[in-house]
Amino acid sequence: MSVHIRNFAIIAHIDHGKSTLADRLLEHTGTVSNREMKEQLLDDLELERQRGITIKARAVVMQFERNGKKYELNLIDTPGHVDFQYEVSRSLACCEGVLLLVDAFQGVEAQTVANAYAAMEHDLKIIPVINKIDLMHARPDEVAEEMMNSLGTDPDECVRVSAKTGEGVDGLVDAIIEHIPPPTGDPKATLQAMVFDSNYDDYRGAITYVRIMQGTVKKGQKIAFLRSGTSHEVVELGRFAPQRQSTDVLAAGQVGYLICNIKSLGDVHIGDTISIPGDKAAEALPGYSRPKRMVYCGLFPSDGQDFSELRDALERLAVNDPSFEFEPETSDALGFGFRCGFLGLLHMEIVQQRLEKESDVDLVQTAPNVTYEIINKRGETITIHKPQDVPDPGDIEEFRQPIVRCNVIVPDDFIGAVMKLCQERRGIQQSQEYLAAGRAMLTYDIPLAEVVYDLHDKIKSATRGYGTLDYEMVGYEAADLCRLDIMVNGNRVDALSVVCNKADADRRGRAVAKTLKKEIERHMFEVAVQAAIGSRVIARETVPAMRKNVTAKCYGGDITRKRKLLQKQKEGKKRMKAIGNVEISQKAFMAVLSDGEQG
Repeated sequence: MSVHIRNFAIIAHIDHGKSTLADRLLEHTGTVSNREMKEQLLDDLELERQRGITIKARAVVMQFERNGKKYELNLIDTPGHVDFQYEVSRSLACCEGVLLLVDAFQGVEAQTVANAYAAMEHDLKIIPVINKIDLMHARPDEVAEEMMNSLGTDPDECVRVSAKTGEGVDGLVDAIIEHIPPPTGDPKATLQAMVFDSNYDDYRGAITYVRIMQGTVKKGQKIAFLRSGTSHEVVELGRFAPQRQSTDVLAAGQVGYLICNIKSLGDVHIGDTISIPGDKAAEALPGYSRPKRMVYCGLFPSDGQDFSELRDALERLAVNDPSFEFEPETSDALGFGFRCGFLGLLHMEIVQQRLEKESDVDLVQTAPNVTYEIINKRGETITIHKPQDVPDPGDIEEFRQPIVRCNVIVPDDFIGAVMKLCQERRGIQQSQEYLAAGRAMLTYDIPLAEVVYDLHDKIKSATRGYGTLDYEMVGYEAADLCRLDIMVNGNRVDALSVVCNKADADRRGRAVAKTLKKEIERHMFEVAVQAAIGSRVIARETVPAMRKNVTAKCYGGDITRKRKLLQKQKEGKKRMKAIGNVEISQKAFMAVLSDGEQG
């Protein structure tokens, strides 16, 4: 009996029920028994279960029979947060169709629109699904109309389900079988497979997740990675059901994993093509576009001795998550560490927590900053990933900042509050349109530095949780920016430098100087804490010296005795200030970083 294959992904805005729907599909097709079932079964990272969000896309195969035919459904569950959009785009390259999931109460959200356009770009069949129809305040008819207005879907094609109760899941499985086209690959052709993810196992080496486009791969066969130019023998292959389940053959259209005892992490590249060794290899697949890192920060081991451990942990994590990058850097304040690039602030937080939990590394993180471009007096364009690299003001012809186009979907009661927020962050309005009665989409161009810190949280607060934000990079624009340096006792503290708008520099400089004054321990000499732009000091605070009362033993007698002792003390403090060093404690450092983010 031939097997009918369908490959599809579930895409949706965050919290619209992707992982719960995946649970119901696994139950309905008998892939997982009731005894093994638990909520969010495919979210197997500890961090995913703690936060209740999907971070990594997960593949699973579901096999069942219907009307005398054998079906194999390959499902990929994807994240919903804007920072993990790269995970979604990788998953879509392995599918022929998608389930576009929308909450029956909240309706079309910002990330719903972004994901739908991504699916259209990959030319995939979209099945619109309205979830949570069991809610008391569900409004499926209005949501179907919203989807038609904003995404152009047919309201009659919308499948209505409740991922919580399982209502409508049977009809959804029928829609998947009927509407999603089967894969087109030829099992007899030369092997051609796409690497869409990978993982590192301490005992088995790199585990490569593949979608077979053409041909067949068997256990014991020699395969070649075309990008890295290396050949390996397949020790084990199999599929996810939902745990690893070994098999002898994977044919065109199937999704599974390969283990080849690869210990060198540099041999596995996500987006690589696998074929046969030699001249008869299939041509390489287009792969994936490189992710654009938006936010950079320094990661340093809190104990300087753990540098090599941190490097090994970052290399292992990069195999599983290629969307962040890292390179070594040194800081006078923090020692040896790495400059890391991320897709957004949540991505940065997740990577930091995964390093601490999975590799047991204790980290110190510098203030996050975005990538800038500078055109110097010689007409050269320099990309700036950290504030320390900004040249002197006299050498800068033009300072450019990254601009993102933000789509904010809000109930119309909160339009004024959101407009005020965007304008405060130097946003320029591009458009305003109504998706349905009572819901509008505002489009603004805003500097990325103003978006990544807290715009998402502020929009949630201003709209009582109903507003949603999605953004995409537009390009770089000239702006009135400067590098703000913090100097302690006349020495620049490189890890506290930030790039900011000149209009905000005074306020931020004063805030950091005041925080440091409270946090730096008093010394035997006065310590000056200054904020400066180039050679111009714009704020100063002074940490007073600890004083000993040297005249305590002088009672009565000539005043010149007291003056002599005070003069001696003054000279001693002057000499101490000239040769003394001020150490900024880790606590003071973290206080400034958190204060800087709020500022």
